[in-house]
Amino acid sequence: MSDAAGPGAPAASPYPMLRRKRRLWRRGRLPLRVRLVAVLAAIALAVGALLVQLFTAKPPVDPVLALRKASVALEAGNYHAAHDQALQAAAAAPRSGPAQMMLARTSLLLGQGVTAEAALDRALADGVPEVETLAARAEARWSLGNLAGAQEVVDRMPAQQDAAMMRAAAQVRAARAGGATLRRMLQAVVARFPNDVRSWTDLGRSRFGAGDMLGASEAAARAAALAPADPAALTLQAEVVRARYGLAASLPWFEAALRRDAYYHPALIRYAATLGDSGRSSDALAATRRALVSEPGSPEAFYLQAVIAARAGRFALAEGVLEQTRGALSYRPAVVLLNGLLAYAQGRPQRAVRVWGRLVAMQPMNVAARRLLAAAQIATGDRPAALATLRPILSRADADGYALRLAAFAAPAGEVAGLVDRIAQAHVGEAAIFRPDRPLGDLTIAAETSPTDPTYALGVIRALASQGDRAGALAKAQALVRATPGAPAALLAYGDVLATIGRPAEALGPYARAADLTFDEPTMLRLVDGYGRAGRARDAAVALGLYLSQNPQSVPARRLLARWQLAAGEWDAAIETLEGLRMQLGPDDVALLHDLALAYAGAGDGLVARRYGAVAYGLAPMNAAAADAYGVALAAAGESDGARQLFDKALALAPGNPVIAGHRAAL
Repeated sequence: MSDAAGPGAPAASPYPMLRRKRRLWRRGRLPLRVRLVAVLAAIALAVGALLVQLFTAKPPVDPVLALRKASVALEAGNYHAAHDQALQAAAAAPRSGPAQMMLARTSLLLGQGVTAEAALDRALADGVPEVETLAARAEARWSLGNLAGAQEVVDRMPAQQDAAMMRAAAQVRAARAGGATLRRMLQAVVARFPNDVRSWTDLGRSRFGAGDMLGASEAAARAAALAPADPAALTLQAEVVRARYGLAASLPWFEAALRRDAYYHPALIRYAATLGDSGRSSDALAATRRALVSEPGSPEAFYLQAVIAARAGRFALAEGVLEQTRGALSYRPAVVLLNGLLAYAQGRPQRAVRVWGRLVAMQPMNVAARRLLAAAQIATGDRPAALATLRPILSRADADGYALRLAAFAAPAGEVAGLVDRIAQAHVGEAAIFRPDRPLGDLTIAAETSPTDPTYALGVIRALASQGDRAGALAKAQALVRATPGAPAALLAYGDVLATIGRPAEALGPYARAADLTFDEPTMLRLVDGYGRAGRARDAAVALGLYLSQNPQSVPARRLLARWQLAAGEWDAAIETLEGLRMQLGPDDVALLHDLALAYAGAGDGLVARRYGAVAYGLAPMNAAAADAYGVALAAAGESDGARQLFDKALALAPGNPVIAGHRAAL
C-alpha cells in the first residue's frame, strides 16, 4: 500500500496525538490532571504559609510589660536581659521617654555609648527634660573618648547635682587632671550619697588602680554590700580578693557576678585570666568564647586565647589569634612580652629583638625582659648589643646564672674569664635596689607633684639608696607609708630599705603588713625570706603553704618548696614537685636538673639521678653545683671513681664549699 496522498493534500503526521496536544495548549486548555495538580499545589503552599505564620510570627510587644521586665532584670543584675527588654520596649513605643531612658541606662552599663546617646536624643524629642539626660549623656561621650563634648555637657549641669551628675563630672574632670582628682571627687560623692553603688564601685576601682589596696577593699566591700546582685560591684570585689588573698579565693566572687549576668564582659575576661593562671585552661577557654559572644572581636578575649595556645606550645595558632586584636592592646607590657615570645619561638629573632626592645624601653628595670632581649640579640649575631642589654644585671651581686651565661657568650675574650668564674662559683650575692634611669632632681619634682602616688616616690627612694643616702631613703620611705598607709608598694619599699641597711628583723613588720593587703608573689618571697633570716622556719612554711594553696602554678613558690623538701630529705615529695616544674619549664634548666639529680639520688634511684646529673653537667660543666650534683648521682649509681673526680673538680671550682666537701667526705 502506498503512503502517498493525493496532489495538494497535507502529509500525514507520524505523531497525531502530539499534534492534538499542541493544539490544546495553544487554546489555553490544560489537561484535567494537570489542572488538578496545580490547584492542589497552590492550596498546599497557602496552608504552609499560614502554618509558618502561625508558628513563627512573634506576638506584638507590650512596651509597658517589656519596660517592667527590663526594670526587674536590672534589679536582678542581669544587664544583658535588661538591655534586650529595653530595646524591645523602645522599638514598640519609639515615642516613650521612659523606654528610651531605660535603653540609655542599660546601654551605658554595657559600654555602648553610641546607642546610649541615640536613645537620649529620642528621649529629649519625646519630652524628657534635658536635666534628666545630662549625667547619662556626659558618661556616654566620656566613654566614647569625646572629652570636649562631655565637658560641654558637664558645664550645663545645674548647681544642685545628684549622685549621677557628680560622678559623671568627676570622670570627665579626672580625664584631664589625673586619678588623684577622681578619687577626691568620688570621695565627696559617697560622702554626700553614701548609698550610691556606682560611686562606690568607681571609687574602689580608682583606688585599686592607684595601689591603695586598703581603700579599694573598703570601697568594694561597701558596693557589694549595697548591691549584692550587681555584677560590676561583684567583679570589683573579686579583683580585690584576688590581689589580697589569691586566685582560688577570688573565683567564687567572679562566679557570683556571672550568675547574675552570664555575659558580663569584664567579669568574663578577668574570670578567664584567673582560671588560666590557676591551670584550668579548658575552663578559661570556654570563658573567653562567652566573652566573644558578649563582645564580638573582644581584644582581651583574643589575647587570653593566645596565651592559652602559647602555654600549650601551639605558637603559630597563638600568633594568629593574637593578630585578631589588631594592635588594640599593643601598649600593654604583657602583650608585648607574648608577641616577642611567639616570634622567638618560631625562629624569627629579628622580630623578637624589635618587640622586646620596646618592652625594655617601657620597663628598663625588668630583669626578665633584659634576659629575653639579650638572648634574641645573640641569636641575630649582635653580641655587643646583647652585652649592653645585660650590663645593668651584671653590675649586681645577685646576677643570675642564666644572665651570666648569656653575657659570657656575648662578651669579648677579655671579659669571658671573669664571667666564667662567677658562673662556676654559683654564688648569688645580696639583692640590691636598682639604680633608677632618671636623675634624682627629676624624680623629686615628679614625687612632689603627686605626693600620694607611690610610683614617683619609689623612684626617689631607689635613687637615694643607690647613692648611699640610707638615712634619706629611710625617711622618704617612712613618709610614703604615712601618706599612703593602704598601699602595699609603700610598705614593701620601707621594708626593702630596712633590709638593705642591715635591719632585716625590722623589715618583717612592713612585709607582714604588705602581705595583709596584697599577698602576691613579690610580697610572699620577701616575707618568707625575712622569716628565714629571723629563724622563724614555721612561719615561713605557713606563708609559703598559704600562697601555694591559692596560686598552685607559681614557679618561684614551687621551686622554693622543692628546695625545702630536699633539705628535709622528703625525696618523693621533692621529685613530684620538681617533675611538675620540669614539665612546665622544659629540659634545659640547669638548677632544676641539679635538684632532680639530688632528689632521685636521695630516693635511691641512681639510674635516673645519673641521667639528670649528666644533662646538668653537660649544660654547665664549669658550674660547681652541677658538678657536685653529677657526683652525687654517680655515687648513688655505684660509680665511685667518677663521683670522686667530679667532687674534686667541684671543690676546685668552689674551694671550701661545705656541702661539696661533705659529699666528698661521705664518699
